[in-house]
Amino acid sequence: MSITGGIVVLDFGSQFTQLIARRIRELGVYSEIIPFNSSIDEIKKRKPVGIVLSGGPSSVYDQGAPQRNDIRDLLDYAPVLGICYGMQLFAHGLGGKVESSKLREYGRMTIQWIKDKTNQVVWMSHGDLVTGLPEGTEGLAKSSSGHWAAIENKVIGKGFTGLQFHPEVTHTENGKEIIRKFVFEKCNAKINWQGDQLVSHLVNGIKEKVGPKDNVLCALSGGVDSTVTASLLIRALGKERVQCVFVDTGLMRHLEAEQVVKAYKEMDLPVKAVFAENEFIGQLNNIEDPEQKRKIIGRVFIEVFDNATKSFPCQFLAQGTLYPDVIESVNIHGQSVTIKSHHNVGGLPAHMKLKLVEPLRELFKDEVRALGRELGVKPELLNRHPFPGPGLAIRLIGPINKDDLSLLRMADHIFTDELKVSGLYDQIWQAFVVLLPVKTVGVMGDNRTYEKVAALRAVTSIDGMTADWFGFDTKFLAKVSNRITNEVRGINRVVYDISSKPPATIEWE
Repeated sequence: MSITGGIVVLDFGSQFTQLIARRIRELGVYSEIIPFNSSIDEIKKRKPVGIVLSGGPSSVYDQGAPQRNDIRDLLDYAPVLGICYGMQLFAHGLGGKVESSKLREYGRMTIQWIKDKTNQVVWMSHGDLVTGLPEGTEGLAKSSSGHWAAIENKVIGKGFTGLQFHPEVTHTENGKEIIRKFVFEKCNAKINWQGDQLVSHLVNGIKEKVGPKDNVLCALSGGVDSTVTASLLIRALGKERVQCVFVDTGLMRHLEAEQVVKAYKEMDLPVKAVFAENEFIGQLNNIEDPEQKRKIIGRVFIEVFDNATKSFPCQFLAQGTLYPDVIESVNIHGQSVTIKSHHNVGGLPAHMKLKLVEPLRELFKDEVRALGRELGVKPELLNRHPFPGPGLAIRLIGPINKDDLSLLRMADHIFTDELKVSGLYDQIWQAFVVLLPVKTVGVMGDNRTYEKVAALRAVTSIDGMTADWFGFDTKFLAKVSNRITNEVRGINRVVYDISSKPPATIEWE
């Protein structure tokens, strides 16, 4: 289901493609990502007012690199913005020159705009350079190393703007303003993507997918995504056609299962609690590889829901899968590289009779929270930090066992408790503890200890696709460390992770 008058983003495989769409939506304009090789007729069906060519991991000279031979046709239809690979594709396809760079430029770089001689810090991520401009194309900015960082062509069709950097990531200064100018000044887009429109769009999408006599089983985790999914399903289908199931996997945080079940009952959601700790922990016992953990959790998760359908005849299984989960897991729109699998991404096993409905599949966390406010979901549920589907299993680095899970659970509880007491919880996108598979020597009283290491992780972010570590006061860190090493017997050392995303991911596994 598309909304006309938006911006189409052709995905050439960048890990940031979804951020382009997200930034455009933040401006109140609908944006949709479609495969790079979508035909011009497919594009025209959506009636966009602008087209974006995303970045990507390929060189235009790579064998099998994603290509388009109709750049002029795209330009004849609507203004085009090419980002990174998209700029190189334009230059290569229209007679310019693209060459491999001796040094890959990755991270924050400074460019200078030629017209007003101003400098700007941007985020670069590329190996090729545009060294020769197509006829009629003007250079707008250069990087500190002297290559073209921004170009423009006003003579072909409705115009092309090319950026060698990524305006969609938060690391680029005034990146959103650059996108705003393209959307409203080049494309003359109108506001068409706001809260009430989003609810209507998603409700209609559910009704189109779920037949008038079909029922839906909804997986509830206690998090923002699944809670909003359930509320949206009930808005679309009514309570009598939705059965919510909450599964206690044994991989949740301190007292979380009890708190979640109570909250759902207060919300009057039709929820059934399933306690499956033995099934999950039994299958995960001594499993160390993170991908194997995720696959086991995904399999057991589906088996539990398969059993749950016996008491509630249904045709669909609903999950609160978000866009970042999808883009990191599978190549759904283009050539994106798989970062890691997610337990709730990729569809259902062939033997299951249930079909999958994921109404939030192309939304970001902040969009989901806004949607939840529109639907009337309680703030205490909406403002919870993200918690991964596999739970503590991917925060326990190394083999899974109950004893280490208990250590991790208590350390994480102490960290979260101190964040709330200090008033820092709502300033942070996500915070948690990771238990490391190493032991270090320590001393407590007159005794030698040889115990585990806990790593604290806290990041700020807008959408989870990029993130910066949170700068705590050292007194706060000292207090948390002191509490963990004193209250959690089995941990004698605490460290703080100061890695940003990229290059790291937010979760460790």
